[in-house]
Amino acid sequence: MSATIGKSAPAFTLPATGEKKIRLSELKGKTVVLYFYPRDATPGCTTESQDFTAAHKKFLKAGAVILGISQDPIKSHEKFKAKHNMPFDLLSDESGDICRKYDVIKMKQMYGKQFEGIERSTFVIDEKGILRREWRKVKVAGHVDEVLEFVQQQ
Repeated sequence: MSATIGKSAPAFTLPATGEKKIRLSELKGKTVVLYFYPRDATPGCTTESQDFTAAHKKFLKAGAVILGISQDPIKSHEKFKAKHNMPFDLLSDESGDICRKYDVIKMKQMYGKQFEGIERSTFVIDEKGILRREWRKVKVAGHVDEVLEFVQQQ
């Protein structure tokens, strides 16, 4: 099953920061903002995470939970979260299974080499578990404001 607007969001259970396991099914009743990012502690990912952190209270007020996902291990997530005082959890999808369900693994190129990696993407899942909106090939500047505006209109 892949991510399709208007359909149930692909289910997941993933290890998260704070020695937790997070299941999408346990978040029913809340809007979930799921953002996939390439790597902890890289410039774009740091800026995006800081933007989500700065807007966190506004998302909470709108009834939304923010979750960040990358293929980094939990140990890396813990350091990244602590360094930037992120008030939300980061999930580890080291196998890439959930990333593939949301179709965010793409062929990328850096320094002339091709590799598979996460294409920065954000999804909004409503309180019933239905995928309501997606942003793909995200440019960091202004993105969090756009997501917040969408969540506040729900």
